[in-house]
Amino acid sequence: MEICVYEQFAELEENHFWFKGRRSIFFDQIGKHLNNQKALDILEIGCGTGGMLSPLAQFGTVTGIDIADDCMRYCYSRGFPQMAVGSGDALPFADNSFDLIALFDVIEHIPDDTAVLREVQRVVKPDGIVFLSVPAYQFLFSQNDRLVHHQRRYTRGQLCNVIEKAGLTPAKATYFNTFLFPLILPVVLVLKLKEALLGLPDEQTNLTHQFFKPINDIFTAIMSGERWLLRHMDFPFGHSLIAIARAQKTKG
Repeated sequence: MEICVYEQFAELEENHFWFKGRRSIFFDQIGKHLNNQKALDILEIGCGTGGMLSPLAQFGTVTGIDIADDCMRYCYSRGFPQMAVGSGDALPFADNSFDLIALFDVIEHIPDDTAVLREVQRVVKPDGIVFLSVPAYQFLFSQNDRLVHHQRRYTRGQLCNVIEKAGLTPAKATYFNTFLFPLILPVVLVLKLKEALLGLPDEQTNLTHQFFKPINDIFTAIMSGERWLLRHMDFPFGHSLIAIARAQKTKG
């Protein structure tokens, strides 16, 4: 990602509704599929500025890896010394090392997403789980995607396909950020039209516009509330996708 995006994420990830809402959904799902086990060995691939390291630590010992050494200082400042600089398609870890591997909005950045997930399949333990999130729908690809160096956006079928090609089995795959999608969709389409006709400021992303606290709090509650339904069902559309996958391998 561009350095301006790392700085923006570090500034906003504590309070912006998008970060708060996704954390609520992600860790509700992770806790459910782990049966709230603790003392696990955990890897976050593409940890960025480290906003997800502390929530992951409730389940065990967290190791983070990211290709950008610029973001390491943010992770160290959060009290996480077990960090590595490296690529997701060449993980510097032994086979069967981790109980939980998390890739929060990561594989869309990487040209060969299957290669990354094959590495994940190698280092996850036979009874471990893999959590992924990705942006949805290629027709929404915009300046925001280019600034954060996205290669693509996904449908549910495409995400499940790349998971299975890597030797993993999807246990759950669903869209999310669904309740706010009717508001998000026209805004993104208008911005895409404006970009095509007039251009946009070079550093403008989807998070550039900040909301007054009451509006931000309402959006947080709406987005976070999806977790209650996602415990029991999958959503047919949304701005993003999550998947839980398990390894197709035996112990030994």
